[in-house]
Amino acid sequence: MRAYFLRRFLLIPPTLLGLTLVVFIITRFAPGGPLEQALMRAQQASFEHGTSRIAGQGTALSEDQIAQLRHYYGFDKPWYVAYVQWIGKVAQGDLGTSFRYNEPVWDIIRERFPISAFFGLTTLIITYAVCIPLGILKAIRHRTWVDTGSSLLIFAGYAVPGYVLGALLLVFCAARMRWFPMGGFVGDNFADLTLMGKTADLLHHAFLPLCCYLIGGFAFTTLLMKNQLMDVLAADYMRTAVAKGVSYRRAVFGHALRNAIIPIATDFGQNLTLFLAGSFLIENIFDIDGFGLLGYNSTLDRDYPVVMGVLLLSSLLLLLGNLISDALVALADPRIRFG
Repeated sequence: MRAYFLRRFLLIPPTLLGLTLVVFIITRFAPGGPLEQALMRAQQASFEHGTSRIAGQGTALSEDQIAQLRHYYGFDKPWYVAYVQWIGKVAQGDLGTSFRYNEPVWDIIRERFPISAFFGLTTLIITYAVCIPLGILKAIRHRTWVDTGSSLLIFAGYAVPGYVLGALLLVFCAARMRWFPMGGFVGDNFADLTLMGKTADLLHHAFLPLCCYLIGGFAFTTLLMKNQLMDVLAADYMRTAVAKGVSYRRAVFGHALRNAIIPIATDFGQNLTLFLAGSFLIENIFDIDGFGLLGYNSTLDRDYPVVMGVLLLSSLLLLLGNLISDALVALADPRIRFG
């Protein structure tokens, strides 16, 4: 078992190298990059001011200026040389400098990642704290009013995407009723508030986005817990245990629950990655400058250093999440042995 996790851990660096190499090559050869956009903006500015071309090549920049732009954006070297240099900087903790913000990429990510991490971890805790007990209750009370009523609510919520719910909540609860702020992570006067005031302000701003985050995985986790527990309760060994005098409560919580929770443990690592990465749609609706929106805007702006930094961190979280899932599965079922 220890050797398996050691091998999985040692596979993380080469996997990251492969992922970043593919994306790095795509950014080098994809049309509409930062260099092309800079040339287009310069040409548009030239036309607006009524000036003509300068370098004789139909552009508003000279050859020296274009060469300087190539050097600034890192396109003056072959892609393999640029990639090796990027890897060397990453090994030293330097993710480069953003083209758009003109700031170190690591500082930009460090500033925005805690926002998405707050929503992600809060959503993760609430989801598992509510969905697992609710799934157990629905399995035990199958086909009762508790199961039917909760299923109606769960499926109604599952039918509405999170970003659609966000738009509705923003219109009715924020714009019309003015119960909640229109957006943002905290208020403008957050720094001047007391500790209780900061907590209240944070919860006031976070309530609507959390509802949108929760609605997505709530139904899936609840029904997964219910269906798995019902399958285990219908197994032959469970019927034999009850027939031999084991109480139904002990059979459920002492034997069946541990086997039924294995798929939940398998899915935990991926949920952790998705929640921490954030949702750019929800963040965009509520004007939350988080990690997900940062990656989305960087892709649209062709801010390749930020794109590579976001990819590196997201891939690392995914690989670590899968490793955590395997560890939880082995912890839930000691019979499982990874080769």
